[in-house]
Amino acid sequence: MEEEIIKEIKKDQEKREKLLSPYATKNSDHERYFPFKEDMRPPFWRDADRIIHSLSYNRYSDKTQVFSFNDNDHLSRRMTHVQMVSKVARMIGRCLNLNEDLIEAAALGHDIGHTPLGHVGESLLNEISVRELGEYFNHNVQSFRTFMYLDREGEGSNLNVQVLDAVLCHNGEFLSCKYEPRKKTKEQLLKDYQDSYTVKDMSKRLVPMTLEGCVVRISDIIGYIGRDIEDAILIGAIKREDIPKEIIDVLGTKNGEIIDSIILDIVTHSYGKPYIEMSESVFNAMMSLKNFNKERIYSKANTKEEIEYYRKGFNLLFDKYLKDIETNNKDSAIYKDFLKDKKPIYKDNTSSKRMVIDFLAGMTDEYFHKKYEELI
Repeated sequence: MEEEIIKEIKKDQEKREKLLSPYATKNSDHERYFPFKEDMRPPFWRDADRIIHSLSYNRYSDKTQVFSFNDNDHLSRRMTHVQMVSKVARMIGRCLNLNEDLIEAAALGHDIGHTPLGHVGESLLNEISVRELGEYFNHNVQSFRTFMYLDREGEGSNLNVQVLDAVLCHNGEFLSCKYEPRKKTKEQLLKDYQDSYTVKDMSKRLVPMTLEGCVVRISDIIGYIGRDIEDAILIGAIKREDIPKEIIDVLGTKNGEIIDSIILDIVTHSYGKPYIEMSESVFNAMMSLKNFNKERIYSKANTKEEIEYYRKGFNLLFDKYLKDIETNNKDSAIYKDFLKDKKPIYKDNTSSKRMVIDFLAGMTDEYFHKKYEELI
């Protein structure tokens, strides 16, 4: 009886899949790096489940979006951001008849490798990585690494290639007027990941292999560009009337208006096409808004003194945990909170310095602050 019902469920899933756009990624296209026993859930739906049940996902709730260590509980956190990106991306995906399960998995997992203290933390950890390993650190690359090599006690989550690709290629710092997927093999994807450590600005060159990955990439920008304004207004960093008129005339003034304007424009210009595109007017307005946010919000979110305080913290913790590994100090937090549950496949194939960077990257803001305070 159970087997018969499962067969009927899968037939229903196949019927729904036939309604997707010819440019959508089909469930039958899914591919993993390692053998995996599938169940009645569609493969990309299964990936979303594996992501939200991971320990890394839980730590989103205490990672900074823009403003670190602010007492206002209404400010966005990394958890809020990924949920917004998922909602925006699924909205676009549904209108374009794309694979929403793939979109949701990639959107929920895209920032899993983000450091504590937001992009400031990322830049400081990059300084250490370049100095100690001669390799660049980028949060999108660390997200890919987390799912491939860190989660599930170091065995990795074995997500589908299409999800991993969308995660690696999501970087929302780079806005384009048009996003067109580029076909690649799983071997090429792995090479893109490896090259990201040694090729400067590799993130600017990464292109998703699926239309769903393109949707997640633009949705990452949509998910923060207006919300960051609301957060800045909330703490008095800017006023709504500070937003330039040429932006307001195209996108609106509030986050909801901005999201609606961009989504409608993208859907209108992308429907029935093998790429994601927006109008020139919306693209220019988004670029202007990004520049406005950079000048008025991001560049002032942390003082020079705060950045130096964080830099000292990252370096002190890196030196301490590296020494603890070298001296086999099992009382250290890096053993108690990180390495003790890792299987040999991780520990035997990872250098001590990389282990420390993995540990630091996975910290929440509060955990980082607590461990730093213990040293000074």
